Amino acid sequence: MALTALHSAATGLSALNTRLDVIANNLANVNTEGFKASRANFEDLLYQEKRQPGVENSLGATRPTGLYVGLGVRVSGTQVNFTQGGLLNTERELDVAIEGNGMFQIEVPPDYAPNGIAYTRAGNFAINADGELVLAHAPGYRLEPNITIPDDAIKVEITEDGRVLAFQPGTVDPAEVGQIEVATFINPAGLKQLGQNLFGETEASGPPILGNPTEENFGRLLQGFLEGSNVDPTRELIELIRTQRAYEMNSQSIRAADEALRTISQLGR
Repeated sequence: MALTALHSAATGLSALNTRLDVIANNLANVNTEGFKASRANFEDLLYQEKRQPGVENSLGATRPTGLYVGLGVRVSGTQVNFTQGGLLNTERELDVAIEGNGMFQIEVPPDYAPNGIAYTRAGNFAINADGELVLAHAPGYRLEPNITIPDDAIKVEITEDGRVLAFQPGTVDPAEVGQIEVATFINPAGLKQLGQNLFGETEASGPPILGNPTEENFGRLLQGFLEGSNVDPTRELIELIRTQRAYEMNSQSIRAADEALRTISQLGR
């Protein structure tokens, strides 16, 4: 039984190490625009059945309980929390936040995400050399559908329903240069985390449901705002302490099992 305890405690240390990695990543991205926190879900492993419940004994009575010894734990998966992050007022005309349901569509290389489209809650956009709206990070991926801002535009307005308006010199009324579409998923937790604030479609997430902001159950767009990370630092620090304590307890189990094995090995001397 001491050997079983050693192996069970070892699986506990491995699972807790993964949980620690997830918590550390959450805390590292506490200031990342549109970041969604993850959590590690655990599940127990197989059990050794020593005695079966409900078996009839020699007196004709049935055993009310069985005797099972578990073989440890493992991480069953990580689950993303898609609750709304805090809205940050940046007063920058190309910063856009989604209040409610929906994700921006971003054009990426075909080998990066299915159909060459990824999804994000980060709305920190910029204009590239061709006047196209792109995500303001290193690769500069374009917004999908593509929207081009005229070279002589002096002001850009993005309405709650996703219309992009460009004000040009010598004109009174702005020109509508594009429409921002947003996407939702039946199971957003099933999206693949691609990094760079992007998510990819999977079989688990289901296909994207496309529409314009403010329509049906889609959220509205807020120009001059960004959605911050939804990481709760206080909660994450509490989970960090809990993980550390659980790690220490599993280490104690390993020490106790090691002492038991040492005692057993000395009995024959």
